[in-house]
Amino acid sequence: MKILVATEKAFSPKAISQIREITKAAGHTLSVLEKYKSVSELIAAVADADAIIVRSDIINAEILDSAPNLKIVVRAGSGYDNLDLAGCTARNIIAMNTPGQNSNGVAELVFELMLYQARSGFAGKSGFELRGKTIGLYGFGNVSKYVAEIAKGFGMIVYAFDPFVNEVEIKSFGVYVCRIPEDLFSKCQYVSLHLPSNDKTKKSIGYELFKKMPQDAILVNTARKDVIDEDGLLKIFAERADIKYLSDVEPDCKAVFEEKYKERFIFTAKKMGAQTEEANMNAGVAAARQIVDYFKTGNIKFKVNK
Repeated sequence: MKILVATEKAFSPKAISQIREITKAAGHTLSVLEKYKSVSELIAAVADADAIIVRSDIINAEILDSAPNLKIVVRAGSGYDNLDLAGCTARNIIAMNTPGQNSNGVAELVFELMLYQARSGFAGKSGFELRGKTIGLYGFGNVSKYVAEIAKGFGMIVYAFDPFVNEVEIKSFGVYVCRIPEDLFSKCQYVSLHLPSNDKTKKSIGYELFKKMPQDAILVNTARKDVIDEDGLLKIFAERADIKYLSDVEPDCKAVFEEKYKERFIFTAKKMGAQTEEANMNAGVAAARQIVDYFKTGNIKFKVNK
């Protein structure tokens, strides 16, 4: 089988070396397309691919139609909104992700953003400490569990809301349970978002939740930008000068923030949560192993399409 690694944002050389070893040992051929500049390059590369490993690369109907041999595509990372799941299903293609492989990198970024903001960007101004502050985790998956661990190390008080996770499990991490989102937003100075992007969650975090946040509240988003209702975000920023927004992705309304709300936001230039050597390695290697295992045993444990 031919396995293609197609990444506009390249894996580390060490990751590619390990991916190559894994695929070669299983008797497969590896092809690598890195830092490509046009869709046409990707279309040409997938023409004879049996499997594809991607990062944030868009795999849509056009790409799928250009890959007649394709049997499986794996997103090296947890989020998979860059994959056309319905298109994969219609073509009998397995779509997978690699959950948990970059979770610690994302969790550490939450605190890198929080600490930078708490110390006023290290500009010489007086800041504040995290100890004793409250942090609410919207979603309690792999990333949130690392965030909770780090937060407790800082001496923070941790709350979580996740209707899909058993309360006993949440409490086992020393975390208080919130049963509704409004409770989470009203209790916590920090709210950190860890929910997927889908039809139910898009624009689900909006004004009605923002207005419940306490004085000097800070919203941290290392999830996806489209879970935020940006109209509601701008409305609360206009009404309250105390709220701040830290995001691992620039919102569509970035220009408004730059014009009106300087020193009240931090936006990374590109999504940085998984941009660590460790996460880069873990996710890429996991994707290769999942493909090899699928071809060998039919294992579809991490399948994300129906």
